[in-house]
Amino acid sequence: MSLPNEVVMSMETPDPALKEVVSAMPAWASADRVDAEYISGGITNRNYCVRVDGEPFFVRLAGEETEVLGIDRNNERSAVEAAAAAGMGPGVVAFLPEHGCLITEWIEGAPVPPEDLQQRTMLDRLVRSIRAFHSCQKIPGTFSPFRVVEQYRESAESRGVEVPEVYWWLLERAREVEEALQQEPTDLRPCHNDLLNANFLLCGGRVMIVDYEYAGMGDVFFDLGNLSVNNDFDEDADLTLLEFYFDAATPPRLARLKLMRLMSDFREAMWGVMQQALSSLDFDYVDYANQHFARCRKHAEDERYQVWLREAAEGT
Repeated sequence: MSLPNEVVMSMETPDPALKEVVSAMPAWASADRVDAEYISGGITNRNYCVRVDGEPFFVRLAGEETEVLGIDRNNERSAVEAAAAAGMGPGVVAFLPEHGCLITEWIEGAPVPPEDLQQRTMLDRLVRSIRAFHSCQKIPGTFSPFRVVEQYRESAESRGVEVPEVYWWLLERAREVEEALQQEPTDLRPCHNDLLNANFLLCGGRVMIVDYEYAGMGDVFFDLGNLSVNNDFDEDADLTLLEFYFDAATPPRLARLKLMRLMSDFREAMWGVMQQALSSLDFDYVDYANQHFARCRKHAEDERYQVWLREAAEGT
């Protein structure tokens, strides 16, 4: 099916896959005007703001073989629906699995720079949204950073990508962390698992969270550690984060957050390794992986690491 002549794609090089999506949406295909603007910054998918007779929508076209990254698009849709029901995410407009496409409401909001999250008011707003998602009913899929780094390594090697030697040293640390956390395991809750500041939008007095492709049932401390390390939280910000989330920042809770900061960087590094075999986007995944490997190793060599293991094993 082709686009009707009336539809205007305002890109110099229209994306054929996007044109197919527009054609597959009856109300869009019959619209007087459709304009599409590419949203730069994505390093997995191709994202667009599509305006249909002036009304904006967010359109995500899945990247190559993203299922190898542990992404299940059906699960993503369910997570977005749960977040929308909780009032802290966009609503689903359409899900077109045959086109690898998810269409959601367009959220008008301001970006939230990492430095703003060091402010108590902004961090409190974000934590309220994170807790709202963690309090949702069970969603499909599970997420374990411990299994993900192993799966990424196996998939990368099977595609001819050389895994850096530091992986094996970090894998030993990951097994130590997993053993410590299993002494007092936490209940699995709906988790986002990709809390980059690019996924936050300030809308009035609420921080909305977008991009749920890695969401699944998991350990809330991974979300907290992921948020902390992705946004360069210092010691005070980590304590404030735990106070807002739990009402108290106990040593075992702080230890679990610190250990999950390590696992967040390990996962992110291996994600970069895996993307070297998959993605055709113009992005330096080798450098991305190396930066996260370096920060992960630095965190694991912190003089407090053994203390974190002991205190994390005490539970929360």
